[in-house]
Amino acid sequence: MPLTDTKFINENIARREQELAELLKSVKQKEEMTNNQQAVVILAAGLGKRMKNPDKPKVMYEVLGRPMIEYVIELALRLNAVRVIPVVGHHREQVIDLLKEKFPGRNFEFAVQEEQLGTGHAIMKAEDLLKDFNGDVIILSGDVPLLRFETVQKLIDEHYNNNNSATLLTTIFKDTHGYGRIVRDEHGNFSKIVEDKDASEDVKKIKEINPAIYIVNSKVLIESLNKITPNNSQGEYYLTDIFRYISKDRIGTCVTDDELEVTGVNSIEQLAELENELKRRNQIES
Repeated sequence: MPLTDTKFINENIARREQELAELLKSVKQKEEMTNNQQAVVILAAGLGKRMKNPDKPKVMYEVLGRPMIEYVIELALRLNAVRVIPVVGHHREQVIDLLKEKFPGRNFEFAVQEEQLGTGHAIMKAEDLLKDFNGDVIILSGDVPLLRFETVQKLIDEHYNNNNSATLLTTIFKDTHGYGRIVRDEHGNFSKIVEDKDASEDVKKIKEINPAIYIVNSKVLIESLNKITPNNSQGEYYLTDIFRYISKDRIGTCVTDDELEVTGVNSIEQLAELENELKRRNQIES
């Protein structure tokens, strides 16, 4: 083809311009992600009613000789969050003392949840600490010790790449009992979360669940928290209710295919299961 072929030259120029535009967009997104600040709030106030020791906070139960909360704090620090806010409650002095001992020099900000009135109520207790924070809030659970850094980073990337107000981590569970279900619209987009205790029989058939791991714009989080009510079967403030007050086209999801990675500990049996899984993963990595 002759070099003077106008169509060929124009097509080549257009292709290069498109490649350059995509490159500049990628660079801009990475710059924005670098400039955005994150705070991590860790739900760590649970009673652990089925853990058989009322004098011990649930997050203090050990997996391979280390309290579960240690794994989650290490993850938060690895994310380079500018602030780490554990929400503590039941026998909170045990959690506070442990973190001060294991992570000397780290400036944790503790929020206190005296009464257990739901996950939304727990985040409300951190509201005063977040009211002047301009960034995004990553919400983790202190009883999910196997959650990987790579998975949370994928969640963060999904959030910023799509300019979301909120992004949820989801997964498919074989046994969905006790977990909120992710309800999607006819196009496959996020619609709502329905808690297990409030779910109809049709909704209970849904296998995609909410493991309660999120990233939410701080201003949007506080605005939506102020709108939720305990109008449900449990009489609790569900954190999941905030998604009713966030524009659906600004809510994204990120799916992980690792069920055990996002499993929370609610019993001694689950604790043993996750400990065995962590042993297996450590053996593979070593």
